[in-house]
Amino acid sequence: MTFTAEQIAAYTGGTVEGDPQTQVTTFAKIEEGVPGAISFLANLKYEPYLYETKSSVVLVSRDFQPSQPVSATLVRVDNPYETVAKLLQMYDSMKQKREGISSLAFIDETATVGENCYIGPFVAIGEGAVIGDNVVLHPHVTIGKNAKVGSDTEIYSNAVVYHDCQVGQRCILHAGCVIGADGFGFAPTPDGYEKIPQIGIVRIEDDVEIGANTCVDRSTMGATVVHRGVKLDNLVQVAHNCEVGSHTVMSAQVGVAGSAKIGEWCMFGGQVGIAGHITVGDHTNVGAQSGITGGNLAAHGGATMMGSPAIDHRLWSRQMIAQKSLPELLKEVAALKKEIETLKNK
Repeated sequence: MTFTAEQIAAYTGGTVEGDPQTQVTTFAKIEEGVPGAISFLANLKYEPYLYETKSSVVLVSRDFQPSQPVSATLVRVDNPYETVAKLLQMYDSMKQKREGISSLAFIDETATVGENCYIGPFVAIGEGAVIGDNVVLHPHVTIGKNAKVGSDTEIYSNAVVYHDCQVGQRCILHAGCVIGADGFGFAPTPDGYEKIPQIGIVRIEDDVEIGANTCVDRSTMGATVVHRGVKLDNLVQVAHNCEVGSHTVMSAQVGVAGSAKIGEWCMFGGQVGIAGHITVGDHTNVGAQSGITGGNLAAHGGATMMGSPAIDHRLWSRQMIAQKSLPELLKEVAALKKEIETLKNK
């Protein structure tokens, strides 16, 4: 697929600075640009690459002023990062979709498969399962008994959707993710731990993306729910009976303990831990490696938090600054104690 700078500007609402007929056929990072590629400059620390890139077209912000001559054609837009995402989505949507059912796939005779689906080799679809239209199931995917997968969803190799669980429309489940494994429920007895049956389900709503090797556990009763537009990175754990609000995002290795309720539009950095049975309000932002154990700050929403246990990020920053001074402060306290003892003796 070939596009001109003029066509790109028309599609993105941008303006061309240079040759409007410059053609591009691929994407490249600005520091790895090649002829025929389009790149973008969103972070000014990459500005030096603009003056040496081999890319034919570069997206820049409308108010950017180069300090040196630029050989590439520039397309000025409101937000280069958002614009390149939009172009990548368009590019991806234009790729030919795979269709057809492999002779090596197993589909139970009671299952229902929609139109224009791709079912790869060694896919297993259990009895009573329902697969919507335009679904793509890559090799070795397993869809359990009575599970449902919505239209236009893509599930990558070795992912598993357990029995009775539901996945919405336009979702992406990456390789190795597991939807609906048993929640971690055990009752202590004198002889050990007795397993508590997990008879609920997982319900994934529309437009959710779940990363590789991420697990969303089925509920003890009822449903573990991941609402519309949620994005979970790789190696995230969402425990039984949790609820994750719409458009919340979680980076790698976030862990959410059982029965936690997460609000809408929250953002969690890598390795954040969230205690069980607590509520996190809408629009809460939590920095990497923080631990949320409860409290009004998290529950009310709108907070930016850091630390373990997590506190307001401004207070946390002051504490970290003070912590650097602790060794010298201890020396000063020891010297003062010695001086006081000397004065007492006198």
